[in-house]
Formats: sequence, C-alpha cells, structure tokens
Amino acid sequence: MAITKIHAIKATVSGAVNYICNGDKTDSRLLISSFATSPETAAKDFQFTLSHTDLSDPNKAYHLIQSFAPGEVSPEEAHQIGQELADRLLKGRYSYIAATHTDKGHIHNHIIFCAADNIDYKKYHDCRQTYRNIRRLNDEICAGHNLSVLRGNTHQAKSHKEWQAAGNGTSWKAQLKSDIGDAIRQAHTYEELLSLMLQKGYEIKDSEIGGDAHKYIAFRAPGQERWIRGREKSLGPEYTKERIKERVEEKARIRAERMKKLTARRPSMIDTSQEKFADSPGLKRWADRQNLKAAAQIQSKLAEMGFRSMEEVNERIDALHLQARTGKKTTVALDKQIKDAAEILRYARQYGEKKKYAGNYEKSKDQERYYRTHSYDLHLAWGAAEILENAGINPKDMSLQKIESQYQNLCADRRTSSTAYKKAERESRELKQFRDQLLAFIGQEPMLEPDRSREQHLE
Repeated sequence: MAITKIHAIKATVSGAVNYICNGDKTDSRLLISSFATSPETAAKDFQFTLSHTDLSDPNKAYHLIQSFAPGEVSPEEAHQIGQELADRLLKGRYSYIAATHTDKGHIHNHIIFCAADNIDYKKYHDCRQTYRNIRRLNDEICAGHNLSVLRGNTHQAKSHKEWQAAGNGTSWKAQLKSDIGDAIRQAHTYEELLSLMLQKGYEIKDSEIGGDAHKYIAFRAPGQERWIRGREKSLGPEYTKERIKERVEEKARIRAERMKKLTARRPSMIDTSQEKFADSPGLKRWADRQNLKAAAQIQSKLAEMGFRSMEEVNERIDALHLQARTGKKTTVALDKQIKDAAEILRYARQYGEKKKYAGNYEKSKDQERYYRTHSYDLHLAWGAAEILENAGINPKDMSLQKIESQYQNLCADRRTSSTAYKKAERESRELKQFRDQLLAFIGQEPMLEPDRSREQHLE
C-alpha cells in the first residue's frame, strides 16, 4: 500500500533536488534515477524548459511524494515502483529526478519533475483530476507488485498513525468507508444502503435527508465507543449522506443503462440451474423459450459475421488473442522508444537554441571573459551536445526537423498499435461470450452452414 501527495515548487529547484538526493537518505545515492536531466543539472535544465513558457506562472517544478507502509517493500522495489509511477504519469514528456529515502521508519519516494514538458512546453496542470490520475496509477502499480491498496480512499490528508492503522486493518474510518463502498455497490436505493449497513452490525443515527434533519449522518460499529460522522473533515466529501445517496443513485442508473445496452446489443442466456427455476415449472418453460430465442439470435449474429462453423469461431478467437498479445507487446516497446526519443528531442532543441554560444566561445579572443558572461548558456549547449554524441548523433550535422518527425511518427505508430490491439481484445471477448453461451445452451459444438440465399445462417 502506498499513499501520495504533491505540491508545487515555487522557490529554488536546486534546494529541493539537493534534499531528495542526500546520500544519507538514499543509500549513498544508489537509489536515485532521472530522466532527461540529472541531479547536478536539474535546476538549469528546468530553467531552460520554463523559459519557453509563461514566466508569470510561479510554479517551477512539482514534488510528488509516495510513501509505503513500514516493512511492506524493499528499498529497491520501492525505487522501481517510484520510477514506474513517474514514467506512467509523465509519459516521457517531463524531466524528473526520482529518489528513494530509507532514513525513516517507512520507505518513501520523492519525485521532482519540471513544471513544463519538453515537447510542447505546456505547464503541468495540478488539480483534482490530475491528482485522481496519480492515485489511480499509484494503486494500479501497487496492485501489480502485490501490495495492498486502500479502497474507497478519497485521498484526503491523513496522519501517519491513521494511515498505518488503515494499512493494518485497524482504522475504524477505513473500515467504515470500505463497508459503505460495498453497500453502495449492492444497493439500489439510499434506504437499501442503510439496511445493508445495519446488517453489517452498524448503528446509524441522523440518516434523514432534508427538512429539519441533522446535518450529518453518523455510524458506530460493534465494539466502537465513539460515533463517526459522515462529514468532509472526518471521512471526506464522498461520505456525506447527501453524497452517499447520490452515489447509490448513480450506481443504480449506470447498472440500469448497462443492462439496457447489454439487452439491446447482445443476446444472453438465462441460468436455469438456479433453485427458483426448479421450484417453478412455468418459470423454467419461460426461461427455456428465452434461451432458445437467444441461441437463435447468437447463431444469426455469428452467421452475419461470416462464420460457418464453431471451428472457425475458435480459430478467429485464437487469431484475435495472438493479435492482441502481439499488439500489446508492440505498444509497450513503442512506449520505451517514445521515452528515449523524447529525451533526444529535448536535447536536440536545447542544442539548437544554444549552439551559437558554443560557437562564439570558440571564436572569442577572451574565452574566460566570454565564459563568465555566458556560462549558463554554454553549459546547456555543451551538456546537450554530450548527450547527443552519447546517443550516436553528431550535433553539428543533426536535423532537428528529422528528429521531431521521428518522434511524431513513433507517437502515431503507438496510437495505431494501441487502437488495434484494444479492438482485437474487444472482438475476442464478444466472440468468446457468444461461443460460450451457445455451447452452454446446446451442449455440443454447433455447425454453421451457409444458406442457399445470399445471407448465411446457422442451422
């Protein structure tokens, strides 16, 4: 389990970078990584990128902190998770420094990234939506590393004691929010939610809404001494009684819409193995008729898609599965190439803007004086040239237009690959659903035979 928080850096970038890269905190600087910058040059690199933006915006960088429960991860794994979060969040567009601190009771990551990206020089927009994205990515990555994830978290600030209690499963608030979340997923009305919470053993008071009702609902679990009120300060904005009611209604509406779409688009079988069908022959006959209609619709649908046998359906599913798997691998590989290309583009642009200073320095009759006047620009030019040369690019002969075109082509290839494999996954899921439902109804492999007419159907 990991929690995150983020804040803007408006003062000095170098001071923040020096703090997170402290050797005493990062295992002698072994737990430090970076992209499109380095701890030594971050302040200058960020300054160069920010010089292309609206300088009236005071935000120079953002400082993202990712904290883990004590003893949950090793320093190496925590650092890997921090890099994954930075890469997935920033998508190869923003320069960043990532450092893992091991000097406290809990391991935590510090990620400092430039407030502007290196491609379009757009400022990062720190708001509730982007923070929710950070939390979502953080939870996905933690789940991928088999770490626990806080469910129903509204991401408000917590004391470390409360956060640790939540990780150990001992927080009354965390348990209450989890139980409310479960009830919301099951309930169709606000009253049904209250009933479900009572079944879980909770005492409830002040649940009425409107009129002269008390402002806050309150819950108390078995064995709990004090009531917990459903107010923003206690549980967060998603747990007021008005918002709980809205969430129940939203879930019910989404379920209804989803069921309507499924009913309209895809025929589905009724499971007649349930006890209620055995107890009601009339209900069983009705369900059998519905299943017969659904099977006919599925057969017709498969015929319209051009399938003549279940063997062809299976072959198509296998082909789609292979296509999706290959496309996903290609997309992941392109993500790596795009990240590398973005770094090259960043330094190619930097060198293109600052190379005149390097040329003037070489021509200068008083190089020491010229260096004192233009040291910032000279270091940007020299640093960019060194990185380009290490990448096998001669900075004096490079074509910035070609590098930008290569980057854009990679991005276009990535969009195409991603769209294709996701489409293959959707088609594969649909065919599997049709096949499995048909086999469950018929009990054997049906054969698809062509009709004598221009349309084909299943016989």
